[in-house]
Amino acid sequence: MEDGERRTIRFHEYGEIYSRHGLYEQLFYDRLKCQSPRKVAEILHATLEKSDGNHSELRVLDLGCGNGMSGEAVAEHGVARLVGVDIVPAARDAAFRDRPGLYDNYYVVDLGDLDDDERAELEAWSFDCLLTVAALGFGDIPARVLAQGFELAGDRAWIAFNIKESFLDPSDDSGFSRMVRELVFSDYMQLHHMERYRHRLAIDGKPLYYYAVVARKTGRAMPDGLA
Repeated sequence: MEDGERRTIRFHEYGEIYSRHGLYEQLFYDRLKCQSPRKVAEILHATLEKSDGNHSELRVLDLGCGNGMSGEAVAEHGVARLVGVDIVPAARDAAFRDRPGLYDNYYVVDLGDLDDDERAELEAWSFDCLLTVAALGFGDIPARVLAQGFELAGDRAWIAFNIKESFLDPSDDSGFSRMVRELVFSDYMQLHHMERYRHRLAIDGKPLYYYAVVARKTGRAMPDGLA
């Protein structure tokens, strides 16, 4: 109910959800118990500690960052720079409204269609960590955009993301699934941690399982056909 009228907002109409203060958190985190931002942030931090990495020196590109929940979880461990990218203007507005000062900059752009100035500005941040949480698959971040995110991260950058378990199943022959499997299990990245966990509940109350992944780019070229 809104202003005395009943409104219907579909589950993934993010612009409509973000424009209403607290609705995203209430829906996905309070009711559906999403724990992915904290899970991915925790395993990234733990992996860096085991690898003698310095979390506080990370220059993070938060791809598909929405209203900043994942960026906030990573920033709690300290980062040098945190830059958000999303294609939905209402997401940026929500991040500025709900988490002012969190991001050093926030770009509303399509990484798959950057102009020269946009690319140069993003490259100038010298990212050494790519973060993307609850945004892969389902058309939210197309394969070409994910590939560009990988390319914007430096040659030895850390990669932290989560993905629905079915996307790593060899029986899934979709282009996105094949791309993710090839990236994760190729010599383009060194896999440091992969953990199956409950991402959140579905609308019917059943658990949805994802994999949380932390890897590091090896400096090798991206596999042919993915760049």
